[in-house]
Amino acid sequence: MARQYFGTDGIRGRVGQSPITPDFVLRLAHAVGRVLKASEAHPVVLIGKDTRISGYMLESALESGFNSAGVDVLLLGPVPTPAVAYLTRAQRASLGVVISASHNPFEDNGIKFFSAEGTKLSDEWEMAVEAALQEPPAWVDSAALGKTRRLDDAAGRYIEFCKSTFPNHLSLKGLRIVVDAAHGAAYQIAPKVFHELGADVFSIGCSPDGLNINKGVGATHPQALVDAVKLHRADIGIALDGDADRLQIVDASGRLFNGDELLYLMVRERLDRGMSVPGAVGTLMTNMAVEVALKRCGVEFVRARVGDRYVLEVLAEKGWLLGGEGSGHLLALDKHTTGDGLVSALQVLQACVASGKTLAELLEGVELFPQTLINVRLAPGFDWKSHAPLQAATREAEAALGDTGRVLIRASGTEPLVRVMVEARDAALAQSTAERIAATLRA
Repeated sequence: MARQYFGTDGIRGRVGQSPITPDFVLRLAHAVGRVLKASEAHPVVLIGKDTRISGYMLESALESGFNSAGVDVLLLGPVPTPAVAYLTRAQRASLGVVISASHNPFEDNGIKFFSAEGTKLSDEWEMAVEAALQEPPAWVDSAALGKTRRLDDAAGRYIEFCKSTFPNHLSLKGLRIVVDAAHGAAYQIAPKVFHELGADVFSIGCSPDGLNINKGVGATHPQALVDAVKLHRADIGIALDGDADRLQIVDASGRLFNGDELLYLMVRERLDRGMSVPGAVGTLMTNMAVEVALKRCGVEFVRARVGDRYVLEVLAEKGWLLGGEGSGHLLALDKHTTGDGLVSALQVLQACVASGKTLAELLEGVELFPQTLINVRLAPGFDWKSHAPLQAATREAEAALGDTGRVLIRASGTEPLVRVMVEARDAALAQSTAERIAATLRA
């Protein structure tokens, strides 16, 4: 059976348009409830959300759908996506549900799920839900209906978890930190985590109104953080996205460090403590400079498909702990089961505090290769994979670059586009090579 609703990270779309409508979400929760009931007599589900105005409506629909299938619900209120993963595990719940569209604008929303272990669910589980959605509902009788209550101090519990990932013998005292929560799920939580660890905290993007999530702030709009760091003469700035599972970091000079650099930093910090790091996982888009630097440290590097789900899959296959994407989705599986912007930020701060060095000093010698990305729109049905001029130009470019660069050509998952990316130590060479390859598709 082909997937109809689930994408790479749950179900997402424009609110009011299928499938993000209250009637479908009620049906979805009922179907998920029936799948849970097939293997568990009394399932309990946690529901968390970000700050979008549509969260209220979707939360009510989910609650009704689960209760109608005989499933109890614990409401968490607005909390980060990784908080739902943690609390699902901590509460021994059957399932965690997140209402969020992550870094998307407020008009969008989505539903994603975590297993009882706080991990992404399998393709087989998602297909079982898709199958249940095709069946007519089977409402339980009144005596068997599920109940709903609110989990007391969900935010406080998660704050303590985040703090527990930072070494007890270290403190953030003396550090001036700007925190940008993107007017999203971590708007109350993020400033408290850093403040309670001793930092002087300045907050932006912490005043949600239901409509302003990710608007001009957060990890996808880091200029607001750069400006605030300079204004407050801060030592460091931390920007999260709407559901706080990714981050961007800025230093006192206003320099932005992306997820590729931060992944290297996390590996290097563990090596400096004498820990074994056999390998790390990035994606097809991870900057080649990070791969080179990791190999210099004796750490194997493997590329997964783009998406934290695929990074997780390769980490599980290899039995490794560290992975991430340039977007700021970072995974430290010895700290949490999923990507967590706050936990990742604390890993970076741990490296700075323990070494007494700045981010720039810690990353000295890791200079990102310039990348050129060109999108080429294709005619419907055009078979670019077997296009001889493209293949010839790609082979020629790869031979010329050798081990000083690379070529990546991949299709867009949402538009009729092919993305031509070239990476090289020299920016002009990357640009000219990418243009030459892209021209073969336009001819």
